[in-house]
Amino acid sequence: MELEFELPNATAFWFSPASPFDNFSLEAPTNSSQNATGHHFDLTSNAILTFIYFVVCIVGLCGNTLVIYVILRYAKMKTITNIYILNLAIADELFMLGLPFLAMQVALVHWPFGKALCRIVMTVDGINQFTSIFCLTVMSVDRYLAVVHPIKSAKWRRPRTAKMINVAVWGVSLLVIMPIMIYAGVQHNHGRSSCTIIWPGESGAWYTGFIIYAFILGFLVPLTIICLCYLFIIIKVKSSG
Repeated sequence: MELEFELPNATAFWFSPASPFDNFSLEAPTNSSQNATGHHFDLTSNAILTFIYFVVCIVGLCGNTLVIYVILRYAKMKTITNIYILNLAIADELFMLGLPFLAMQVALVHWPFGKALCRIVMTVDGINQFTSIFCLTVMSVDRYLAVVHPIKSAKWRRPRTAKMINVAVWGVSLLVIMPIMIYAGVQHNHGRSSCTIIWPGESGAWYTGFIIYAFILGFLVPLTIICLCYLFIIIKVKSSG
C-alpha cells in the first residue's frame, strides 16, 4: 500500500506516487518477497507513466504548434472561430511545456526544481485549465450569437473583437488562479520535496473553499452557459425548420 505524506493544509499539484521505500520505513513487512515485488511494481509503473507523459508532451507540442502555424500563416484561416481555436492551442502548448516537469517528478518521486519553478509551472497549469474552459464557453456564446442573432451580432462578431476577447479570457484566468500563484510552494516531508499548494491554517477550510471555488468557476458556470447556448441554438434551428 502506498502512503502520501501531505499535510492537511497542502494540496498536491502533480500526481506524486509515494516512494517504495516509504513502505519499508513505516510498515512492518510481511516478507521480503512481497516487498521486492511491490518495489519492482512501483518502479515499473513510474517508468511507464513517465514515458506516457513524454509521449503526450511530444505529440501535443507538435499538434498544437501545427495548429498555431496554420492559423497564423494563412490569412483565410483567421476566422472568428479559428481565432478562438488559436487561443486554445496556445494554452495547450503552454501546458505541454510543463509536462516534462511532471514526468520528472513522477520518475524521481519528488520535486527537484525549486520553489520558483514550482510556482511558475503551477501557474501555467492553472491558466491552461481555466483559459481552455473559458475559451470553449466563449466559442459557445459566439455560436449562439451567429445562429440565434445573426444580424444583430454581425457588428460584434469580428476578428478584432475575438482577439480582444481572447486577451480578456487570459486576464480573467489569471485573476481566477491568483490563489494558486500566492500559495504555491515546495513542501518538504519525510525527506521528499513536493510541489503543492500550501494553504494557511490547519483546518482544511481553505482547501475545501478552493475546491468549491474552482468547481463553480471552472466547471458549473461554464457548463451551464454552454448548455444554455446550445439549447437555444437547437430551439432556433427547430423553429426555423
